[in-house]
Amino acid sequence: MAVHAHSEVIVGREADLAVLRDALKRARHAEPSTVLVGGEAGVGKTRLVEEFRRGLAPEPARVLAGQCLELGEEGLPFAPFAGALRELVRAEGREVLDGHERELARLLPELGPPPEGDVRRGLLFEAVAALFGRLSAEQPLVLVLEDLHWSDRSTRDLIGFLVRAARLPQLLLVATYRTDELHRGHPLRPFLGELDRVRGVLRLELDRLDREGTAEMLAHLLGAEPDPRTVDTINERAQGNPFFIEQFAATADPACGDIPATLRDLLLARVDLLPEPAQRVLRVAAVGGTRFGHALLARVAGMDEADLESALRVIVAAQLVVVVDAEGGYEFRHALVREAVHDDLLPGEHARLHARYAQAVEAEPQLVAAGRAAAEIAHHWHAAHDHPRALLTAKIAADEAKCRFAYGEQARLLDRVLQLWEDVPDAAARLGIDHLDLLEESALAAIDSGEYMRALSLTRAALGDLDCEAEPLRAGRLLVRRAKLLRTAGKSDATPECDEALRLLTHAPRGATRVRLLAELAHLISAVDPEQGTEVARLAMEDAHQSGDLVAMVSAEVAYGSSCSGRIPAGDALPVMREAVDRARAADDFPSVTRGLVSVSDSLFELGRYEDSAAAAAEGLPDAGRIGVGRTTGVYLLANHAEALIALGRWDEADARLAEAARLDPPETMALPWLRLRARIRLARGREGAESLVSRSAAFLRRPYLSTEGRLATLDLCLVAAFDDPDPVTAADAARTALAEPRLTVLPRYSWSILAHAAQAAVRAGDTELAGAVAGVAEGLPQRYPAETAFAAQMRAVLEGGPARWAEAVAAWRTDGHRHELASALLSLAEAQAAAGDRSAPADSIAEAVAVASALGAKPLLDAADTLTRRLGIRPSTPAADRDELLTAREREVLRLVAEGHSNSRIAADLYISPKTASVHVSRIIAKLEVSNRGEAAAVARRLGLLDN
Repeated sequence: MAVHAHSEVIVGREADLAVLRDALKRARHAEPSTVLVGGEAGVGKTRLVEEFRRGLAPEPARVLAGQCLELGEEGLPFAPFAGALRELVRAEGREVLDGHERELARLLPELGPPPEGDVRRGLLFEAVAALFGRLSAEQPLVLVLEDLHWSDRSTRDLIGFLVRAARLPQLLLVATYRTDELHRGHPLRPFLGELDRVRGVLRLELDRLDREGTAEMLAHLLGAEPDPRTVDTINERAQGNPFFIEQFAATADPACGDIPATLRDLLLARVDLLPEPAQRVLRVAAVGGTRFGHALLARVAGMDEADLESALRVIVAAQLVVVVDAEGGYEFRHALVREAVHDDLLPGEHARLHARYAQAVEAEPQLVAAGRAAAEIAHHWHAAHDHPRALLTAKIAADEAKCRFAYGEQARLLDRVLQLWEDVPDAAARLGIDHLDLLEESALAAIDSGEYMRALSLTRAALGDLDCEAEPLRAGRLLVRRAKLLRTAGKSDATPECDEALRLLTHAPRGATRVRLLAELAHLISAVDPEQGTEVARLAMEDAHQSGDLVAMVSAEVAYGSSCSGRIPAGDALPVMREAVDRARAADDFPSVTRGLVSVSDSLFELGRYEDSAAAAAEGLPDAGRIGVGRTTGVYLLANHAEALIALGRWDEADARLAEAARLDPPETMALPWLRLRARIRLARGREGAESLVSRSAAFLRRPYLSTEGRLATLDLCLVAAFDDPDPVTAADAARTALAEPRLTVLPRYSWSILAHAAQAAVRAGDTELAGAVAGVAEGLPQRYPAETAFAAQMRAVLEGGPARWAEAVAAWRTDGHRHELASALLSLAEAQAAAGDRSAPADSIAEAVAVASALGAKPLLDAADTLTRRLGIRPSTPAADRDELLTAREREVLRLVAEGHSNSRIAADLYISPKTASVHVSRIIAKLEVSNRGEAAAVARRLGLLDN
């Protein structure tokens, strides 16, 4: 009986194949699709993908594949993408890159030198997305990324960018991973959870085969119907794992009865059948990783070429290793075989072979793929337990990881250096840095990779090693950094750290370094004590004047302007901040530019200058990405930009900005701005996902520290979300919680919004005590800016009622310009007008509210308008004569086509006029209806009956 080592027929996966085919069908219809194929080792993930790829033949599709390397988190960044691009270039030549070789050289060093300078990682991501976009525009692109459980942080970040940001049409991304590798702390677990929330992403978990599936597979492997008892035995031992079933069937025993009980024995059973030379080569190959090249294997094995090829032929024939390319590349057919062989090495053999690999790659780096040498060398010297070499090579690999923006890998490699430090007596001499330098560098890498808890531990250790009195500037720098981490993590307000930093810096040598640290300290202190923050900023400015350092002067001015912005009117602070930003830009001090623009956009928002606020925030974004503060200052700029766009009614643009902030994965409390703003949009649009965003935002309130702005804005969000509960007591309770906040009146910008919503909750619940509390807080609260005035008018209208009060609120919101708040006030005005006996005015108010809400996509407001219209028994419209006079007959024809969603060119074709004439008609319609865009025009037309025949 012929026994096949590998089944050519896939068993029990018809439904799973259908899922992949449906995903490709969606991609062909320009809907981005991602399928995450999970399952335990050996369950058939790769086999499923291979079968899917074979089935693509009848329909044109380009397939690229790459695999993650088993080097851990410190491994080669972007390995699967490098493999996929290398395969593409090998098959189609460099021309396929369309002249973008330099941008992609960070993935494929063989393309030439990458661009010089500190180019931000986002450009690399965009270059990859652009390439895949060009490829998928020609025909559907299937990108297969295998073994995500071995992926490094950079690879996951790029996958996240493609799935959540790029969303390329005609791209199907298929990624496989081992579920049994995902222990609780595995970094892939939260990443998969994040992808699950993205539209178009599907998780496909492969189950084990049942007994019938095992029997069918054995029949294919053995070439005959297996004995039922054999099926029972193998089904019990293999537990439906296709790879294990293959291993049982591939043994010399036709009955598959004499198989070792343990997994390792099972995996090594076929290895033991190989001749000793082949086993020796297999052991050497296992040390090199799942994939290995012929030339590198030959250097390490030290065998005659003919003997090596003979041994490899035997191994390939036994289906333990497969040939993956014609250039000498091999791969273990299953990673478990490699692991079992590697783990079976004797201790001395293990260390010796890893050392040989390290020496071979050091002597000839070209033996591994371009860009892999440093990571490979560090991995092998560490596995060889050669501590001095492991220390040095880990530091070199960490430096290279930093150059590739692989901060997660850099942090882990530096952690290894720290672990090895005590084992290498002359570590400082070998590395050229002392232990304190290493702690500081490791802390910075941890911050860059978002591992803030680790960074806190490292800064604490560094401060413990430091004589603060002897080195006050260094101590001040560490304390300022630690204070930022504590604030960001929400652990404390870091007052002790700020106070100690100020004490040390006050007695530190004067100069530019002290100025910059004092400026940073002023930013921190101002959030808790604005007056002291201003004094520290003033001290920094005095120092800067004496030092004559332009950059130091600018950073001090920006700090002073920021600290003043919370204490003096926004109109007075704005010119100071603008001048500081201009001086910072002239001095090429881009960190100060970005920080200053955050304050500028904030001040402009308070003044109700929303267009200018959005422009100021957008101005700082390119600089934030370029200097590596995209996940910190850049997130605040994105949030400020989005908040201004929300006020302007440009919600889709705002949501895109917030999605961009989410993709940056800001650490700890820095995620709150995008979370709460996106929650507001979801709530206002009545969309799914709002509850989750509100819950995540509210969780920050339980932290020991949260900025006053963050606390007030989140309390307001929770109050607004509580209105979705039909029980009015829920919103009343949320209002009481907000009113009990000790710092409620510190920032009127947020206080007035809370009071307006709390008043609504009180009236809704019939709670006169709560209403009185709201009025009491409002008595001493200033109304400085348009939004504050509008919220105050809204609060009075809610508490007192009547069309006059609501007309004041509507007028205030018109002055401010916040579109959603205006629409909401208009609906309340309509209700008040109807209650006062006015039968015509409510229709106009409702019509305008509906026009605004339609343009925003604010479904709850539209539903409320519809309910109010039916309850009042009115139809918002104008008399027929007025309608006829409002628009010409031709304009009504154009408006009808606008309402159907036609473009100007389509309207021109339908009405036999030129596109320019159609454009003129549309502009006149928008002007006559007093709306801002085509969507609002269509909505108003329907409400006013302008489309009636």
